Amino acid sequence: MKHRRRSIRLPGYDYASAGWYFVTICCKDQAHLFGEIRGGEMVLNEVGKIAEECWMQIPEHFPDVALHEFVLMPNHMHGIIEITVGAENFLPLQPSTNKFQKMIPRSVSSVIKGFKIGVTKEIRKIMPNVQVWQRNYYEHIIRNQESYQKIAAYIRSNPAQWQEDEYFR
Repeated sequence: MKHRRRSIRLPGYDYASAGWYFVTICCKDQAHLFGEIRGGEMVLNEVGKIAEECWMQIPEHFPDVALHEFVLMPNHMHGIIEITVGAENFLPLQPSTNKFQKMIPRSVSSVIKGFKIGVTKEIRKIMPNVQVWQRNYYEHIIRNQESYQKIAAYIRSNPAQWQEDEYFR
């Protein structure tokens, strides 16, 4: 029997549609790659600075994506991305010749994939064999302003709450 991966995405939802998305991306094996928490503040190391720079460059590669609150933690990151114009407003791209590729251009998945590839490529210049990311990522569709405010507050307070974080180890 072939290995089947269960999708953690909301069935039928168009992740290329305009909206806010809260994402969490974890390091492979929860490795502490990005730095450390000191006095309730995240102190980025060289690798963390690379990840932060790549995150900030997302709008250069995806002009219809705006970045909101984000935080890099020692072994994961949280961020809010906003797709400002849905992909339905673009001309269709040429279909992929890869029958296994189901990535929708200009979707949350394509943004995260591009980010993860960029970070990995840059980090491997200084750490050639490192495995940076775990497979996949977690997302939450932000449906209203109240939810946005709660998530933004969570992101801002994450370093101060490190000892209680589910990714703390």
